Amino acid sequence: MKKIWLLSVLLLTGLFTSLSTAEIVAATVVADGPKVQIEQTVNAILAVLRCDVGDEVEQRQRISTMIRKKFDFKVMSQGALGRNWKVISADEREKFITLFSSLLEETYLGRIRAYTDQEVSYGEESIRKGRAVVETFIHNGGVEIPITYKLILQGQDWMVYDVVIEKVSLIRNYRSSYKNILRSKGMTHLLEQMSVKIEELRQREASEEAAA
Repeated sequence: MKKIWLLSVLLLTGLFTSLSTAEIVAATVVADGPKVQIEQTVNAILAVLRCDVGDEVEQRQRISTMIRKKFDFKVMSQGALGRNWKVISADEREKFITLFSSLLEETYLGRIRAYTDQEVSYGEESIRKGRAVVETFIHNGGVEIPITYKLILQGQDWMVYDVVIEKVSLIRNYRSSYKNILRSKGMTHLLEQMSVKIEELRQREASEEAAA
């Protein structure tokens, strides 16, 4: 995955006088389709990772902001819990979204960081009823690694609700493991385990950065 982030606006001043508001909105949506938006986001993240900046905290914050603008963590949280989403309390939902957002961010960033120096290409996009799939490929020493983004249209933004890395869905993977934990130990234990996992990932990242 590679280079720059978000929004190319193609409307010239003259268009505003000749097009209706609906036509302008439609044109903008078409111009910024799911593939374009994913390419801009991924490229922007990689550009920051490849930039040799002294302030790692600032670099991390910039990347976090990009991820959180493009990932719909509420929809992803609902997908990860499946039917259990309906039976937990509102407070538990909020806590889960907060922790799951951090966990996904750490997991995704860790995978992306591993491919920072590799070439990235973007395949086809498919769109159906407000949902889209965008294929991307990491080229690593002759090996092609597929990473697929699944998105949902919200207004004019295509928001990620799942990432499939080497044919493994992040959301399905979490749903499978969380289902077993919820069945045997309950929501409180799951939230505790998520906090522990996030801390482990952050410590591992800090150790890797210190060793680099």
